[in-house]
Amino acid sequence: MKVIVIGASGTVGRAVEAALSPRHEVVAASRRGPVRVDLEDGKSLDALFETVPDADAVVCCAASGPLVRLETVTDEEFAAGTAGKLLGQVALARRALRRLRDGGSITLTGGTFAAPLAGGSLGALVNAGLEGFVRNAASELPRGLRINVIAPGWIKETLEGMGLDGAGGTPVAEVARAYVAAVEGTAQGRTIVP
Repeated sequence: MKVIVIGASGTVGRAVEAALSPRHEVVAASRRGPVRVDLEDGKSLDALFETVPDADAVVCCAASGPLVRLETVTDEEFAAGTAGKLLGQVALARRALRRLRDGGSITLTGGTFAAPLAGGSLGALVNAGLEGFVRNAASELPRGLRINVIAPGWIKETLEGMGLDGAGGTPVAEVARAYVAAVEGTAQGRTIVP
Protein backbone atom coordinates (compact mmCIF):
# COMPACT_ATOMS: atom_id res chain seq x y z
CA MET A 1 0.00 0.00 0.00
CA LYS A 2 0.96 3.63 -0.44
CA VAL A 3 0.47 5.37 2.91
CA ILE A 4 0.76 9.10 3.58
CA VAL A 5 1.93 9.83 7.13
CA ILE A 6 1.27 13.44 8.15
CA GLY A 7 3.36 14.69 11.05
CA ALA A 8 6.15 12.29 10.15
CA SER A 9 8.77 14.51 11.79
CA GLY A 10 7.23 14.18 15.28
CA THR A 11 7.75 11.50 17.91
CA VAL A 12 4.65 9.50 17.00
CA GLY A 13 4.92 10.17 13.26
CA ARG A 14 8.50 8.89 13.09
CA ALA A 15 7.50 5.72 14.95
CA VAL A 16 4.48 5.16 12.69
CA GLU A 17 6.60 5.69 9.58
CA ALA A 18 9.18 3.20 10.87
CA ALA A 19 6.49 0.63 11.71
CA LEU A 20 4.78 0.89 8.30
CA SER A 21 7.90 1.15 6.10
CA PRO A 22 8.91 -2.53 6.05
CA ARG A 23 5.64 -3.53 4.32
CA HIS A 24 4.38 -0.37 2.63
CA GLU A 25 5.45 2.61 0.56
CA VAL A 26 5.35 5.47 3.06
CA VAL A 27 5.22 9.12 2.02
CA ALA A 28 6.31 11.29 4.94
CA ALA A 29 4.61 14.67 5.09
CA SER A 30 5.01 17.54 7.53
CA ARG A 31 5.05 21.33 7.71
CA ARG A 32 8.77 21.50 6.98
CA GLY A 33 9.63 18.26 5.19
CA PRO A 34 10.09 17.56 1.49
CA VAL A 35 6.35 16.80 1.16
CA ARG A 36 4.75 19.77 2.91
CA VAL A 37 1.31 19.98 4.44
CA ASP A 38 -0.38 22.13 7.07
CA LEU A 39 -3.69 20.96 8.56
CA GLU A 40 -4.81 24.57 8.96
CA ASP A 41 -4.37 25.35 5.26
CA GLY A 42 -6.95 23.81 2.92
CA LYS A 43 -4.87 24.59 -0.17
CA SER A 44 -1.98 22.72 1.41
CA LEU A 45 -4.24 19.69 1.94
CA ASP A 46 -5.40 19.84 -1.69
CA ALA A 47 -1.79 20.06 -2.87
CA LEU A 48 -0.86 17.02 -0.79
CA PHE A 49 -3.24 14.77 -2.71
CA GLU A 50 -2.04 16.28 -6.01
CA THR A 51 1.56 15.53 -5.00
CA VAL A 52 0.74 12.02 -3.79
CA PRO A 53 -1.96 10.62 -6.08
CA ASP A 54 -3.44 7.15 -5.71
CA ALA A 55 -2.66 6.70 -2.02
CA ASP A 56 -4.30 3.80 -0.23
CA ALA A 57 -4.25 5.35 3.23
CA VAL A 58 -3.60 8.57 5.08
CA VAL A 59 -2.50 8.67 8.70
CA CYS A 60 -2.49 11.95 10.60
CA CYS A 61 -0.09 12.10 13.55
CA ALA A 62 0.34 15.88 13.40
CA ALA A 63 -2.54 16.95 15.59
CA SER A 64 -1.83 18.72 18.85
CA GLY A 65 -3.64 21.22 20.98
CA PRO A 66 -2.69 23.63 23.75
CA LEU A 67 -3.60 23.43 27.40
CA VAL A 68 -5.64 26.55 28.21
CA ARG A 69 -7.08 28.00 31.40
CA LEU A 70 -10.84 27.93 30.93
CA GLU A 71 -11.36 31.02 33.08
CA THR A 72 -8.99 33.20 31.05
CA VAL A 73 -8.96 31.77 27.50
CA THR A 74 -10.42 34.10 24.89
CA ASP A 75 -12.93 33.13 22.23
CA GLU A 76 -10.23 33.65 19.62
CA GLU A 77 -7.75 31.41 21.44
CA PHE A 78 -10.39 28.73 21.88
CA ALA A 79 -11.30 28.86 18.19
CA ALA A 80 -7.62 28.73 17.20
CA GLY A 81 -7.18 25.69 19.44
CA THR A 82 -9.80 23.77 17.47
CA ALA A 83 -8.44 24.82 14.06
CA GLY A 84 -5.72 22.21 13.52
CA LYS A 85 -6.49 19.18 15.61
CA LEU A 86 -10.26 19.12 15.08
CA LEU A 87 -11.22 21.13 12.01
CA GLY A 88 -7.94 20.45 10.20
CA GLN A 89 -8.30 16.70 10.56
CA VAL A 90 -11.94 16.90 9.46
CA ALA A 91 -10.81 18.85 6.39
CA LEU A 92 -8.15 16.19 5.74
CA ALA A 93 -10.72 13.39 5.98
CA ARG A 94 -13.12 15.20 3.63
CA ARG A 95 -10.40 15.50 1.00
CA ALA A 96 -9.13 11.95 1.54
CA LEU A 97 -12.55 10.42 0.94
CA ARG A 98 -12.46 11.84 -2.58
CA ARG A 99 -8.83 11.01 -3.32
CA LEU A 100 -7.91 7.68 -1.71
CA ARG A 101 -8.18 4.43 -3.65
CA ASP A 102 -11.24 2.24 -3.12
CA GLY A 103 -11.04 0.37 0.18
CA GLY A 104 -8.53 2.84 1.60
CA SER A 105 -8.30 4.07 5.16
CA ILE A 106 -8.12 7.34 7.07
CA THR A 107 -6.57 7.32 10.53
CA LEU A 108 -6.79 10.45 12.67
CA THR A 109 -5.31 11.33 16.05
CA GLY A 110 -7.34 12.23 19.09
CA GLY A 111 -6.36 11.76 22.68
CA THR A 112 -7.53 10.54 26.02
CA PHE A 113 -7.21 11.81 29.57
CA ALA A 114 -7.17 9.24 32.37
CA ALA A 115 -8.75 11.89 34.62
CA PRO A 116 -9.75 15.53 34.29
CA LEU A 117 -6.67 17.62 33.54
CA ALA A 118 -6.11 21.24 34.50
CA GLY A 119 -6.22 23.21 31.26
CA GLY A 120 -7.62 20.21 29.38
CA SER A 121 -11.17 21.42 28.58
CA LEU A 122 -10.24 22.44 25.02
CA GLY A 123 -8.50 19.11 24.45
CA ALA A 124 -11.48 17.21 25.84
CA LEU A 125 -13.81 19.07 23.47
CA VAL A 126 -11.58 18.39 20.46
CA ASN A 127 -11.10 14.71 21.33
CA ALA A 128 -14.82 14.13 21.88
CA GLY A 129 -15.54 15.96 18.61
CA LEU A 130 -13.13 13.73 16.70
CA GLU A 131 -14.60 10.58 18.20
CA GLY A 132 -18.13 11.65 17.28
CA PHE A 133 -17.06 12.69 13.80
CA VAL A 134 -15.32 9.36 13.12
CA ARG A 135 -18.19 7.30 14.52
CA ASN A 136 -20.71 9.01 12.24
CA ALA A 137 -18.48 9.56 9.19
CA ALA A 138 -17.78 5.81 9.05
CA SER A 139 -21.37 5.25 7.94
CA GLU A 140 -21.12 7.90 5.22
CA LEU A 141 -17.87 6.96 3.52
CA PRO A 142 -18.12 5.71 -0.07
CA ARG A 143 -16.21 2.98 -1.92
CA GLY A 144 -15.38 0.79 1.06
CA LEU A 145 -13.27 3.47 2.74
CA ARG A 146 -12.63 3.19 6.47
CA ILE A 147 -11.99 5.84 9.13
CA ASN A 148 -10.72 5.49 12.71
CA VAL A 149 -9.17 7.67 15.38
CA ILE A 150 -6.25 6.68 17.60
CA ALA A 151 -6.57 8.17 21.09
CA PRO A 152 -3.29 7.80 22.95
CA GLY A 153 -2.75 9.28 26.36
CA TRP A 154 0.65 10.61 27.29
CA ILE A 155 3.55 9.19 25.30
CA LYS A 156 6.39 7.85 27.47
CA GLU A 157 9.11 9.45 25.34
CA THR A 158 7.30 12.81 25.28
CA LEU A 159 7.06 12.85 29.07
CA GLU A 160 10.75 11.99 29.36
CA GLY A 161 11.60 14.72 26.83
CA MET A 162 9.77 17.18 29.09
CA GLY A 163 11.93 16.03 32.02
CA LEU A 164 9.05 14.12 33.64
CA ASP A 165 8.70 10.50 34.73
CA GLY A 166 7.78 8.46 31.66
CA ALA A 167 6.29 5.61 33.70
CA GLY A 168 2.77 6.99 33.29
CA GLY A 169 3.04 7.12 29.51
CA THR A 170 2.58 4.58 26.74
CA PRO A 171 5.76 3.69 24.81
CA VAL A 172 5.69 5.22 21.33
CA ALA A 173 6.33 1.83 19.69
CA GLU A 174 3.10 0.52 21.26
CA VAL A 175 1.20 3.58 20.03
CA ALA A 176 2.65 3.08 16.54
CA ARG A 177 1.32 -0.50 16.50
CA ALA A 178 -2.21 0.86 17.00
CA TYR A 179 -1.83 3.04 13.89
CA VAL A 180 -0.52 0.09 11.88
CA ALA A 181 -3.48 -2.04 13.01
CA ALA A 182 -5.88 0.71 11.91
CA VAL A 183 -4.25 0.91 8.46
CA GLU A 184 -3.89 -2.83 7.86
CA GLY A 185 -6.97 -4.10 9.69
CA THR A 186 -10.71 -3.89 9.22
CA ALA A 187 -11.72 -1.54 12.07
CA GLN A 188 -14.29 1.04 11.03
CA GLY A 189 -15.56 4.07 12.96
CA ARG A 190 -13.62 3.16 16.09
CA THR A 191 -11.73 5.07 18.71
CA ILE A 192 -8.64 2.98 19.41
CA VAL A 193 -6.83 3.54 22.71
CA PRO A 194 -3.35 1.96 22.67
